[in-house]
Amino acid sequence: MFKANQGLGICAPCPANSRSTAEASPICICRNGYYRADFDPPEAMCTSVPSGPRNVISIVNETSITLEWHPPRETGGRDDVTYNIICKKCRSDRRSCSRCDDNVDFVPRQMGLTDTRVFISNLWAHTPYTFEIQAVNGVTNKSPFPPQHVSVNITTNQAAPSTVPIMHQVRATMKSITISWPQPEQPNGIILDYEIRYYEKDQNEFNSSISRSQTNTASIEGLKPGVVYVVQVRARTVAGYGKYSGKMCFQTLTDEDYKSELREQLPLIAGSAAAGVVFIVSLVAISIVCSRKRTYSKEAVYSDKLQHYSTGRGSPGMKIYIDPFTYEDPNEAVREFAKEIDVSFVKIEEVIGAGEFGEVYKGRLKLPGKREIYVAIKTLKAGYSEKQRRDFLSEASIMGQFDHPNIIRLEGVVTKSRPVMIITEFMENGALDSFLRQNDGQFTVIQLVGMLRGIAAGMKYLSEMNYVHRDLAARNILVNSNLVCKVSDFGLSRYLQDDTSDPTYTSSLGGKIPVRWTAPEAIAYRKFTSASDVWSYGIVMWEVMSFGERPYWDMSNQDVINAIEQDYRLPPPMDCPAALHQLMLDCWQKDRNSRPRFGDIVNTLDKMIRNPASLKTVATIPAVPSQPLLDRSIPDFTAFTSVDDWLSAIKMGQYRDNFLSSGFTSLQLVAQMTPEDLLRIGITLAGHQKKILNCIQSMRVQMSQSPTSMA
Repeated sequence: MFKANQGLGICAPCPANSRSTAEASPICICRNGYYRADFDPPEAMCTSVPSGPRNVISIVNETSITLEWHPPRETGGRDDVTYNIICKKCRSDRRSCSRCDDNVDFVPRQMGLTDTRVFISNLWAHTPYTFEIQAVNGVTNKSPFPPQHVSVNITTNQAAPSTVPIMHQVRATMKSITISWPQPEQPNGIILDYEIRYYEKDQNEFNSSISRSQTNTASIEGLKPGVVYVVQVRARTVAGYGKYSGKMCFQTLTDEDYKSELREQLPLIAGSAAAGVVFIVSLVAISIVCSRKRTYSKEAVYSDKLQHYSTGRGSPGMKIYIDPFTYEDPNEAVREFAKEIDVSFVKIEEVIGAGEFGEVYKGRLKLPGKREIYVAIKTLKAGYSEKQRRDFLSEASIMGQFDHPNIIRLEGVVTKSRPVMIITEFMENGALDSFLRQNDGQFTVIQLVGMLRGIAAGMKYLSEMNYVHRDLAARNILVNSNLVCKVSDFGLSRYLQDDTSDPTYTSSLGGKIPVRWTAPEAIAYRKFTSASDVWSYGIVMWEVMSFGERPYWDMSNQDVINAIEQDYRLPPPMDCPAALHQLMLDCWQKDRNSRPRFGDIVNTLDKMIRNPASLKTVATIPAVPSQPLLDRSIPDFTAFTSVDDWLSAIKMGQYRDNFLSSGFTSLQLVAQMTPEDLLRIGITLAGHQKKILNCIQSMRVQMSQSPTSMA
C-alpha cells in the first residue's frame, strides 16, 4: 500500500509491477525490469521496454531503400512506442561496419518514428549496409540494456554519380571560358565523361548548348564577347548521368578587357624578345670590366619612393602596389590609376548607404561602345576640405591598381563636375556578414568553403602586390549573386559607421583599429603586414562559418585584447568542420611567422573542395572553455525569461510568432519540442531546423544539470 500525498484520503494498493518497502510509503518502487518514465505520476503502473520489431521487408532501388516492419509483440505495457533507425556502412566482407555519415537522408526522419515505414536515400552505390530498427518507449532510457532491435543487411545497386559540388573559372577570353570542378563526392563508379550545359543569362535554359569533356576541365568555345553565361555540369558513369550541378555564372571578356590584358602582357613579350640582346650586352660589359682589371663597388642608392615601387615578392611581371600618399600631388595618383568618367554616362537611381564622406548610391553606367551595367556610386558631400577630397580620392587611387576577379573593380571617377564620385562595380547582395545572416543555414559547407576560397584568392593577389590590406577587418567583403567573393577597399569609415557600440580602439601609437579583426602585434605596435592580414582573414573565416555571428559576441574591446593575450581563441561555430577550425587556429598563431601565407591558405581550401570527405568531421565545442571566459557560442537558457528573448539570442527571432501562436510560450515547453513540432509550426528551412534543435538539445542538457531552473 502507498499514499502519494498528505491530506485526506486512504492508502491505495501499489500499482502493477511495483511494491512498497516501508509503512506509510509515499511511492511504490518498481520491481526489477520495470520502470516509470520521468513524466509518469506515482500512481502509474511500472512498465518495461518493448520487444524488437518483426518481419522486416526491404526494397532496394539503386542507392535508396524502403524499410517496412511490424510492431513488436510486447509493448512493455505502454502506448508510446517509437522507432529509431541505426545505419551502418560495411566492408564488402561485412567483417567491420561503421556509422553512416550525415549525408544519408531518412524520410520522414531517422529517430522517433511513429510509423512502421522509412525511406532512406543518398547511400553509396555497390555498398553493403546494415540497418538496425530499434523499438523504444518512454522507459527505454531507464533500462541498463540497449533497445531491442531487428537487423537487416542489404547491398545497394549501381547508381548515377552525385552532383558536382562547385565550379571555378580558370580563364576567359572574348570568345571562350575555361572552367574546372572537383569530382562528385559519390562517383558511384568510374566516371566516363562530363556534360556541360550553358546558355546566355538573359536567355531561357531551353536554348542551352551542350559540350562534353573527358576530364574535370573544359573550355567552352564560340561564345559572345562580354556576355554572362549560366553554366551547369553533370557526370556520367555506366549507370547514366547524374543530376546537373547548381547554376553558376561566368562572363567572357569585353573588347576593352581584352585590349587591357594585351597591353599588360606586351611588356612581358617585349622583355622576352629582348632577353637575348641583354645577355649579349652583359657579356660584352663583363669582358670590358675584366680587361681593365678594375672593380667598381658602388652601392646603389634609391629613394624611398623608388624602392617602394620596384621591390616586392610578386612573380615576374607582377605590378607592385604604390601608396598614393607618396605622391607630392595626390591628383597625379588619381590621374594615373583611375579613369575619368564623363558625368553624362552616369545615372543615379537610389541611395543605398552613407559613408564618412557622403552618400552611396546605386546607379547605372553606360560607356560608349559598352553595355549598360549597374554600379555603386560613392559621393563626396558639399563643403569638403582639400584634405577630405584627397583622402576620398585616395580610395580610387588604391582600388584602381587592382585587377583581379575576386577584388571589387573600380570603373572610374568623376572629378570634373560636382559631386565628386567614385564608381565601382555593384555587388547586389551587399556586405558578406549581413548577407550570411539573411541566409543563415541556407548554404552547404562546400559553398561556404567556396566563398572563403574566393576571399583568400583576392588576399593572395594583394599580398603579392605588397599591399597590406589593413581594412580587411572592415568587413567590406561583398558577394554577388553567384557567390563569387569580392574584397573591397572602401576605407575604415564604413566599419566605424556599421558598429556604433564600442567599435574601435585607439592605440597608444595613434589611430583607430577594429580590434576584433586585428592581429595583436598590429594593435600593440601598429605593425601591419601580410601576416596580420592572415589573422584578420581567420576572423572572417569564423564569421562565414557562423553565418555572420559577431566575433567575440558582446565582449568589450579591452576584454577581447586581454583574452587574446591569455591565448583564448574563438571556439568552432556550430557544425564547423574540424579542418576549417584548425585553419582558423593556424591563422591566429601568436608568432606571426608561424601563420600560413595566403598562397598556403588557397591551396588548403582547394584540397578541401576537391576532397569534400575531409570536411565530414565536425569540430567539437568544449563544454568548459580552457580560459576563464564565457563561451558565448551556446546561450545559457537560464539568462532568458521568455521564448522571445531566447529566439533573439540564437538569431531566430523571425519565428517568434510561430512559437507563441502554436502554444510554445515557455522555455520548459520549448525544451520538449521535436523535429515534427518545428515542421508543424512552419519552420521548414533545414538549416534553421538544425540550429534550433541543437539549441534545444543544449537547453535540455543545461536543465538536467540545473534542476532548480525548472521551477
